[in-house]
Amino acid sequence: MTGLPRDVIRWLQNLELSVQPMNVRRDFSSGYHVAEIFSRYYPREFEMLSYSKGLSLSAKLDNWNKIRRSLQKLRLHLMEKIVYGTLHCKVGAAELLVQQVYTILTKHRIRGLPSLEMDFTDQKHQKLLPTVARPTANTTLNSNLRLTEIMALPDTRTNQRRAEAIICKHLQEKAAQTLPERAGRSNLIKPRLTQMTSNGDEKHSSGDNTPKLCSQSTLGVAVSSYKTITVNQPPRRYVHSC
Repeated sequence: MTGLPRDVIRWLQNLELSVQPMNVRRDFSSGYHVAEIFSRYYPREFEMLSYSKGLSLSAKLDNWNKIRRSLQKLRLHLMEKIVYGTLHCKVGAAELLVQQVYTILTKHRIRGLPSLEMDFTDQKHQKLLPTVARPTANTTLNSNLRLTEIMALPDTRTNQRRAEAIICKHLQEKAAQTLPERAGRSNLIKPRLTQMTSNGDEKHSSGDNTPKLCSQSTLGVAVSSYKTITVNQPPRRYVHSC
């Protein structure tokens, strides 16, 4: 139930559903709990005996089609983008759907409810992670393009375009996030180099005539003195052969 406001959670608990939803993304994808919530307010239009608790794609599509027809009779409307994201277990879609149902049935508005521009991907979560911990293009594709989407629309060209769009967006964000890190590293290195060269220039101007770019002390290298050792070798004797 994480991701839902307290008022919405309290409202769901007071409805006394047949099964209390624990995982919002998984439990609301079939549409059964959505129909059960509406049946508490409109029992004639939503007969629960006609809805299935199955998790197969065909059962989910059948439940959502019945929900759409019942809502049309009541002149109510759910955003298709949110319904699509909930059906295919998109990130954050089920939470928005429950909040929209809460607003329709209770006439109470929730602060911070997103507008029509919604992106049901894991990009917000990935931006919080460091560059090393972010997923690869393959993992991003698997998490943002569900198997149920491919099964619902088995068109090779359409699915290929979806995959290309996800990979292209992943590469663009990866490149955009890598450049500032490199620029930050260079900005950290440049002041150190300027400081080392300035220290060398100060020593040069104080009376040292030997030209130096930077001394060993500024570079952090330990200066050690070396002692010359002389080795006395014995004279060589040459043996003449007969």
